[in-house]
Amino acid sequence: MFNLISTYWPHILFVISLLMGAAAAIHATMTKEEVRAAIGWVGVIVLSPIVGAVLYAIAGINRIRRASLSLRRDALMPQADLDELETFDAEAEIVISGFGRRFAALQTLGDRVARSPISTGNTIDMLETGDDCYAAMKTAIDSAERSVLLETYIFDRDSIGLRIADALIAATKRGVEVRVLIDAVGARYSVPSILGYLEDGGVSVSVFNGNVIIGLRLPYANLRTHRKMVIVDGRVALTGGMNIRAGFTREFAGEDFACDTHFMVTGPVVADLFDIAAEDWRFTTGEELTGDEWRIAPPEREPGDPVFMRVVASGPDRRVETNHKMLMGAFSVARTSIKIMSPYFLPDRELISALATAARRGVEVDIVVPASNNLVLVDRAMTAQFDQIVSNYCRIWRASGAFSHSKLLSIDGVWSYVGSSNLDPRSLRLNFEIDLEVLNEGFANEIEEHIDEAIRSATPVTLQGLRSAPFAARLLNKVLWLGSPYL
Repeated sequence: MFNLISTYWPHILFVISLLMGAAAAIHATMTKEEVRAAIGWVGVIVLSPIVGAVLYAIAGINRIRRASLSLRRDALMPQADLDELETFDAEAEIVISGFGRRFAALQTLGDRVARSPISTGNTIDMLETGDDCYAAMKTAIDSAERSVLLETYIFDRDSIGLRIADALIAATKRGVEVRVLIDAVGARYSVPSILGYLEDGGVSVSVFNGNVIIGLRLPYANLRTHRKMVIVDGRVALTGGMNIRAGFTREFAGEDFACDTHFMVTGPVVADLFDIAAEDWRFTTGEELTGDEWRIAPPEREPGDPVFMRVVASGPDRRVETNHKMLMGAFSVARTSIKIMSPYFLPDRELISALATAARRGVEVDIVVPASNNLVLVDRAMTAQFDQIVSNYCRIWRASGAFSHSKLLSIDGVWSYVGSSNLDPRSLRLNFEIDLEVLNEGFANEIEEHIDEAIRSATPVTLQGLRSAPFAARLLNKVLWLGSPYL
């Protein structure tokens, strides 16, 4: 056998490479929904069949194309409470009378691509700093009587992380049902991780998509949960863009603390947030969060009351690109203004075309990104793409001051979109995200004022400035931009 292998190893290697390459290429062709992704992977596989097939097996195959595991509202509530909750769903006529037919069209889009309806009778409060957010989070956990469900990307074992962890441990000890789900990569942003501390305190904790090499921090690994949610007693929820890290607080990081925004919500929208978080918990652990402890509290406001809201979940499963579709629809109905704040602004060609088309229609498009970014490679790739946007009547602003991690969007001072999604390929296609669609002029004005405040001290990005950069810098930016789908 050894002599046979030593004599014919080139032929054996050729057959193996042919079989591996063919299998990988066929799989990529049959499963990729975007032609550019399919062509890219097939090209890599054909040029290097064995290495390309191995790379595709590691990074190219989506292993989380899960079927819908949603508990849905009917498993969360008694029938009488369910019937009451459904009375808060917004009818198209209410949206038309309050906001016009174009936003009713956007409602129809959301009904067809997102699984949650727009509901009335909600409230939403913006928490503009980590100090505000973590204080509200701790207060909510301290007040919990039945249950706490927390899902996050990063949960650092630092001063703030330990403060929140202690609140969760204390809730567990007084008999509250507590579940904590942390992304497997995000859990390792601090060493040692918070996992052992929570487990030692009696908290039920697990990691999402834990197929990550133990002890290895992989910030660009795919198929992460980037969602941030805390649901307490089925009554109040906190969600948005903020991870649990001391660097977002003035208390521990000083005046140079990183900025972000988070939101506290009540009303029917809490049931939909719980639906998503409970699905992620069941997907990870197999445990169904049912029973009286996890019952959704009846809304306190009346049907038809502001704020109109929808939970938009997206991710590399059956809800792939849901956030992308919502943004495309929103840009198409804008008439006067589109205001965007994002730390990582790397939209694909479709979103760039939608923004450019809106701007050519006379819509004022303002995009705010940080002047200093915590991810240098992403910032360089962003810069390489700015000329495509600025040359099409859109304005880009580099915000001064500390790094801002906020993800905010407002259309015409009426419609807002806030949450965990960045405007980059990772959030739009590779991560599990959670966002809120909000129809309310007061809230939209609050978002726009937050963005306008950043613009007042920001520096505009100009074509002249982009083109005057040294050639070597522009070339490096373009090279990094080629890898933007994976940054």
